[in-house]
Order: sequence, then C-alpha cells, then structure tokens
Amino acid sequence: MRTKRLASIFIGIATAVLFSAPGWAAEQTWTGQISDSTCGASHKAAMEHGGKKMSDAECTKACVKAGGKYVFVHKGKVIPIANQDYSGLEEHAGHTVQLTGEMTAGSITVSKIEMPTPAKKTDAKKTS
Repeated sequence: MRTKRLASIFIGIATAVLFSAPGWAAEQTWTGQISDSTCGASHKAAMEHGGKKMSDAECTKACVKAGGKYVFVHKGKVIPIANQDYSGLEEHAGHTVQLTGEMTAGSITVSKIEMPTPAKKTDAKKTS
C-alpha cells in the first residue's frame, strides 16, 4: 500500500515537471536596442572614445571590438546575450530591433533579429 502511494506521488510530480518544462525557456520576442556591455542603455559618453562623437551603432561596434559584449536593452533593462557569435548582432548594433530568443538564467539566446516594421500612416480624408 505504501509503495503504491509513493509511486502515485512520484508519477504526479514527474507529470507536473514534464508539462511545465516547455514554459521554462519558451521563445519570446522583445523590442529593444542591441547595445554593448560597456555603455549599456546609454551611448552619451563621448569621452570613452577619445572625445569623438559617434552614433549608437558606431559606439556599440567600437566597444565590442575593444572587448565589450553585445547586450539587449529592453525597457531600460540591460540583458546579456548568450550567443555572442550570432550573425545579426554586428549588423544590427545600435539599432532598435525585434529580437526573438529564449530567456534563461537572466540572459537571452538569440534566434532571430528583425528591424521593426514601420506603422502604416492613415490618410485623413478632407471633406469640403
């Protein structure tokens, strides 16, 4: 009787873990900026680059070249990117993008980066 109850408890726990596992690291899409670990959410310190004024993209690329890591800035929060060798990171450095990936242990493993689609303008009709 005791063995049967333990087996039932074990099966219940195993089932709960099995069905909750897909939610642990499900792919998500966020909108934010590809930045670098040196500057994080702000690229305003021109003195980091010898006083030279740079765009966000130029700054991110320069900081990564100097040893920084790519990060993703979403709603002001700086999130490390796990797969630094992802092919679209340099191309989209400094850009606001839609990034798809899995968030695990506080970092994102990127699976796709896209530029956001611009909102369509609606023409207001004039009536005379």
